[in-house]
Amino acid sequence: MRLFAATLLTCLAMQAQAGAILDRIKHSGRITIAHREASVPFSYLDGQRRPVGYAMDLCQRLVEAVGRTVGHKALAVDLKLVTSATRIETMADAAADLECESTTNTAERRERVAFTVPHYITGARLLVRADSPINELRDLEGKRLVSTTGTTPLKTITQLNRERLLGVRIGDVPDHVRGIEMVETGGADAFLMDEVLLIGLTATRPDPAKLKVVGKYLTIEPLAIMLPKGDAEFKRVVDDEMKRLIRSGEAQALHDKWFTKPIPPQGRNLNLPINYLLRDFWKYPSDWVPN
Repeated sequence: MRLFAATLLTCLAMQAQAGAILDRIKHSGRITIAHREASVPFSYLDGQRRPVGYAMDLCQRLVEAVGRTVGHKALAVDLKLVTSATRIETMADAAADLECESTTNTAERRERVAFTVPHYITGARLLVRADSPINELRDLEGKRLVSTTGTTPLKTITQLNRERLLGVRIGDVPDHVRGIEMVETGGADAFLMDEVLLIGLTATRPDPAKLKVVGKYLTIEPLAIMLPKGDAEFKRVVDDEMKRLIRSGEAQALHDKWFTKPIPPQGRNLNLPINYLLRDFWKYPSDWVPN
């Protein structure tokens, strides 16, 4: 009986919360977007310190869809800078409505937040200096590897190192740029992060030729825009718009803009056409992911 009562109260609380985000946005005319400083090319600051990127462009379309739903032609957008360490807490506390960058949808995170349909699928690989003899994970025995605080690659390598007795000296860094800097200066032998982020960030460095990405995928990372958990109505609006963007081809056009053409601030081209993992996933777009 007590269990039934507790379950009923939980359901009633969730129903009471449903639609709360749309109601607030309708009455305030404002929506809050969380973004990153250096998650190239998903969400980063350009030469004028403005947040730009693939995920930011997608979120602009989502904001427009939310605006249409609540009867506003143009919502005012408030920006909130987050880091790998603060992004989950920010969304769990509903301090932002959309988190627009390169966050992996995992079962553990879904306990606290919600995700929409993935906008990219990648995997974690190693960034090393171009003259490094390191080509795969086993070459790191006795060497120093860093990864970013609060990320799935850091969690994965810590577990693999313990289970397989790899003998890697693991450290964490507060952000992706610091990880690359440590490799460049010799403070670390390798930086483990999502392949697409490594390629994007390398392209922004003064001399990209001094770095290389090596090794097999150590993880598979479905990246998706994050939402506060518990508001089914708001999530439905966001999910429906993401599916529309994918089916109409608009999402791929935005993908190609950021991955196959010159991007700010240096105007370098990442030369990353859509990969087979994302192409296949988008045939039947869903917020379900296998982890």
